[in-house]
Order: sequence, then C-alpha cells, then structure tokens
Amino acid sequence: MRHLFALTLAIGSASPAFAASGPFFSLHNTNFVVLLAFLVFIGVLFYFKVPGMIGGMLDTRAEGIKSELDEARALREEAQTILASYERKQKDVQDQAERIVAVAREDAAAAAEQAKLDLEKSIARRLAAAEDQIASAQASAVKEVRDRAIVIAVAAANDVIAKQMTAAEGNRLIDAAITEVDAKLH
Repeated sequence: MRHLFALTLAIGSASPAFAASGPFFSLHNTNFVVLLAFLVFIGVLFYFKVPGMIGGMLDTRAEGIKSELDEARALREEAQTILASYERKQKDVQDQAERIVAVAREDAAAAAEQAKLDLEKSIARRLAAAEDQIASAQASAVKEVRDRAIVIAVAAANDVIAKQMTAAEGNRLIDAAITEVDAKLH
C-alpha cells in the first residue's frame, strides 16, 4: 500500500506534469485532473477491498496449484509404486517362464533318452526275432536237405537192391520180415 502511494507521488511529480500550462493545482490543468481521477480510482479500489480480493483470489489460486502439485506428486509416487510392482511381476513371470523352459528341456531330454532306450530294446527284440527266424529257417533247411538226402539214398538203395536182388532172395527177405513182425507182435 505504501508502494502504491509512493508510485502515485512519483507519477504526480514527474516531468510531463510540468509541461501543462497554468497552475498545477487547477481543474483546468489536465495533468492535475488525471492525477485526481487516478487517486479516486485507487481509493475506490481500496474502498471495495479489491486488493484483498485479488490477494484472496491469488491465494486461492496458489492453494489450488499447490493441491494440484501435491496430487500430481501423489499420483507420480503411486505410478512409481505400480511400475515397480509390474516390474517385479514381470521379473517373476520371466523367472517362471525360464523355469518352465528349463523343466521342458529336462523333460524333452529325458523323453529322448527314454525313446533311445525303447528303440534299442525294440531293435534288440527284432534282432532276436530275426535270429530265431534265421535259426528256424536254417534248421528247416538242414531237415529238408536230410530228408531229401534220405529220399535220394533210399531211392539209390532201392535201385541198387533191385538190380542185385533175385526173386528167390526177395522171397527169403519177405519171409524173414514176416517172422520178425510175428515175433515182435506176440
């Protein structure tokens, strides 16, 4: 308020005030009239307590800005807390994913090893079955060769005996065979 009064005096005593013609404290002097109007305007402002209202409005505005700043600060802190929470959750999820991948790799390795063992067992069973088939085929071939050799030997013996045997000798062999069968049956 003192500053305002000092400002008014400074304006009133300024050099343009001396440029007007005639005495300064006269209503015919425009500078004096403007000074009086300005002082009345300032008085009206103080009468209606405009500086207090302006100060109150500025204080209200300052409090509003301060509350907005506090709210913004609180929101920022809350956002940082939420961000930290999400970062922790992301790290936990990433760790869990890494564990799942590690377990899956171990399971895949175990499954591959088991499949390898099963394949080896299957191959061993098939080899054993093939060896059994080979042995059976070999035994069958040996039996067939023996049977064939017996048939050929019997045929050859039959030819040899048929060429060397006479009718009397054949009758004697038949009688001997009947006697032998009769002896074995009784």
